[in-house]
Amino acid sequence: MVTVLKETEDRVKALEAGCDDFISKPFDRHELLVRVKSLLRIKSLHDEVEEARGFVESVINTVREPLIVLDQNLRVVTVSRSFYDFFKVNPEETVGQLIYDLGNGQWDIPQLRKLLEDILPQNSVFHDFEVEHVFEGIGPKIMHLNARRIYQEVNHSQLILFAIEDVTEREFYKRNLEVIVEARTTELVAARQEAEKGKQAAEAALCQIKILKKQLEEEKAYLKEEIKLEHNHENIIGKSDALKYVLYKVEQIAVTNTTVLVLGETGTGKELVARAIHHGSSRKNRALVKINCAALPATLIESELFGHEKGAFTGSSSKQLGRFEIADGATLFLDEIGELPLELQAKLLRVIQDGEFERLGSSHTIKVDARIIAATNRNLEEEVKKGLFREDLWYRLNVFPITMPPLRGRLEDVPLLVEYYVRKIAKRLGKNTGVVSKMMMGTLQNYHWPGNVRELENVLERAVINSSGPKLRLVDDFDKPLINLYKPQKTLEAKTLEEVERGYIVRVLEQNQWKVSGENSATQILGLNRSTLRARMRKLNIQKP
Repeated sequence: MVTVLKETEDRVKALEAGCDDFISKPFDRHELLVRVKSLLRIKSLHDEVEEARGFVESVINTVREPLIVLDQNLRVVTVSRSFYDFFKVNPEETVGQLIYDLGNGQWDIPQLRKLLEDILPQNSVFHDFEVEHVFEGIGPKIMHLNARRIYQEVNHSQLILFAIEDVTEREFYKRNLEVIVEARTTELVAARQEAEKGKQAAEAALCQIKILKKQLEEEKAYLKEEIKLEHNHENIIGKSDALKYVLYKVEQIAVTNTTVLVLGETGTGKELVARAIHHGSSRKNRALVKINCAALPATLIESELFGHEKGAFTGSSSKQLGRFEIADGATLFLDEIGELPLELQAKLLRVIQDGEFERLGSSHTIKVDARIIAATNRNLEEEVKKGLFREDLWYRLNVFPITMPPLRGRLEDVPLLVEYYVRKIAKRLGKNTGVVSKMMMGTLQNYHWPGNVRELENVLERAVINSSGPKLRLVDDFDKPLINLYKPQKTLEAKTLEEVERGYIVRVLEQNQWKVSGENSATQILGLNRSTLRARMRKLNIQKP
């Protein structure tokens, strides 16, 4: 206001009317400009303070614990929303009030005064100051106060921020631990007495729990063994029509509980088909339980399949669950089903038909719900005609056959398989090898692959090992057999199939200095895994001289 009035009364009226400042005439122009600039600066600072206040309020309202901000005169500047909820007070009764006057004087607490007036002035920060008080409408509370002085710079107003942690329940349990323990002990004694009344039912439930626990332990042990195994593949690789048809059949049958028979030559990936069926079924959350029927002698296969009681045979020092019990509610994969002895085929047929069997050494009938997926590289129909496989079991297994094509029947998949295995093997061996020339790829696609995908992987592993640079170098000669296993016979003598098989395996072992497994071993040449070869050697009574 610019005025000629100079009386004090007039000036007071001007200020009460909302005037921020006034200057009497005559006035100096420079003085007027200075006063206007000062007023504008004061207005700007006021706006900044209000904006900062709004920001502080928005921040503290995100904190769950009750927070209070006090000015240097211990009046409430702002509080968090959780403070209103916790202490049941209204905003109009809080902001601007002396902290001790809150809640009609309820906050006039001697311990709080001690913190704010005695302790905090000597300390910029103070943690876990314990305050006990009874609040009207809330009850007794034990609080830990964490206080801090802020804005301590020169010419700045000083604020006090303190957070309230409600530890009432925690302190109650700490201080009344003995009483709580005694009460809990009384409850436990009563519960034990109640349990004694239903002892028979509890024992039955405990027995059932032990059975389930044993089953889970067996499944866990089985899974640990499965993890140790090295699988040749992680996925079914390929885009050929033959493979697409197999995957279509897998998708068709996976959602059912139908028994599946997977056929195909050794090394084609029959186990991968079984895993794909299991993972597409409603049983996928359980393990795919697997047993190789060619890996163990007949007595052990029966024990592995159906389990045994303690003392059922020499060496059975404890009860063991069989694979069928472990696979209850899951899927059981019977690999090399054509190797299953005839005497066990009838027992297997009963499980498939009725879902029932007995453990070795027990007459108690056990019922299971296990889906069967069987696999073989044999022609079971021919085995039936020879009397080596039960016809009724053949019909039970052959509900939904899936034939895995040999690699020579899907040569268009060779480039994809080569790329996959070279990358996988090189990564495992820590080598930077992976460039496959067109000529090499042509050689690989023109080979007939009697050992199928397993043979291809072995060839590629040898190539990666023997390659020193980025370009892959094959070490196998595909123009002639890797090892000449067949020697011309001077005379043709009549031999049984078992004798022919025995002679063939012995010749392979002799040419490899009886090396059963590993690089350039009998298992690699024969296209068998180590356990299968050792089982055949035991059956044919083949021993190293």
